[in-house]
Amino acid sequence: MNWINAHRATVVFHRDVVPRGQIVGTGGVLLGEASEPQCDPAGSGHAMRKARMWSVIPGLSRFVGRGWTDAAAEEAERKAARAEPPMPRVPTAEEIPHLPTVGTRRKPRGQATTKRADVAPIPGGTDVLASLDIYTEHFGLTAQPFSLTPDPDFLYWSAAHKRAYSMLEYGVMTHAPITLITGEVGAGKTTLLQHLLRSLVPEVRVGLVSNPIGSREELLRWVLMSLDLPAVPEDTYVDLFSRFQTFVISEYAAGHRVILIFDEAQNLDRAALEELRMFTNINTGRDVLLQLVLVGQPELRDIVGRKDMRQFAQRVAALFHLPAMDLPTMRDYIKHRLAVAGRTRRLFTEDAVKLIHEKTGGVPRMVNRLCDLALVYAFTAGRKSVGPAIINDVLKDGAFFPVDTDDAKGAQ
Repeated sequence: MNWINAHRATVVFHRDVVPRGQIVGTGGVLLGEASEPQCDPAGSGHAMRKARMWSVIPGLSRFVGRGWTDAAAEEAERKAARAEPPMPRVPTAEEIPHLPTVGTRRKPRGQATTKRADVAPIPGGTDVLASLDIYTEHFGLTAQPFSLTPDPDFLYWSAAHKRAYSMLEYGVMTHAPITLITGEVGAGKTTLLQHLLRSLVPEVRVGLVSNPIGSREELLRWVLMSLDLPAVPEDTYVDLFSRFQTFVISEYAAGHRVILIFDEAQNLDRAALEELRMFTNINTGRDVLLQLVLVGQPELRDIVGRKDMRQFAQRVAALFHLPAMDLPTMRDYIKHRLAVAGRTRRLFTEDAVKLIHEKTGGVPRMVNRLCDLALVYAFTAGRKSVGPAIINDVLKDGAFFPVDTDDAKGAQ
């Protein structure tokens, strides 16, 4: 610190006396040597001596706080408070409001739905928002019995569904080149397909194409993607078909079979169906390397039945049309789904069941929709059963579009 002594600097802060030979900064930090003790009781020369110190030691203000008066410190604290707001207080568990919980679609059997006291009831005292399973506790159910989402647990094996599934199995087991299953919208075709996919052995390679549309080249790209095969835009039709054929032959050499399933196949036009027929030309002699399963609405039967499609129709080895349910079948269908959901007692009156069949045509998806709405209406009205008056209320409010019964009968 000899370069400080050369200037014989003295620093005095807060009217303190500095011992001889020391220069002390803010907080008692030892900065250097001084010539002799100094005292400034009145503080008259304080500012001048500090100014001399800053000129002697450039940058010292970063360490000792140049010109740092009490007023300046208070102003700096106020600026810091404005620039950096204080951290918010963390609320306690008691202060956090209770949020509505979303009920699962299904609860374990025997477990009742817990009522919530924080949901405002509707006029009449009915708690509508207790959970998404609006009416389950009211009717003694463990799940929604008439959900529109396909659920294998609720699958009802009517006589027609058993025959349709038997035809699917027959086509697969006998290596039928083409299997064709048709049915009305919501008749349960997709549910049967899901059940079939569960039962297939690992030696069967399945490609599922849902809602196939497009040209013959686009259709082939859909097929390759369903089999996890590459189909880059630069590939020509010849490249795509060669890759597909090589895959089918290699799978057959490994002891596997390839089955292509087309759901919503009524969207395929004549050219696309003809392309599928050409796929089956891969099969040679007694060896069936490739099988096709087409599932669609009744229009698919009409397309295949045309005269210019006779080559395609001749290769259909398994064919079945899934009709809508008649009244006795629909009655058992409703009873079955209620039983799976935990209800053993009768819930829909006989007159209500007849009216449901009349307005839905016996189509399972439409039956589910109308029954679900009827349970909601009965629940809001505080009823423990569903009669024809509840069904009529649903229809009068326009909450359900009834099926044209003449079209439904024609489809059967």
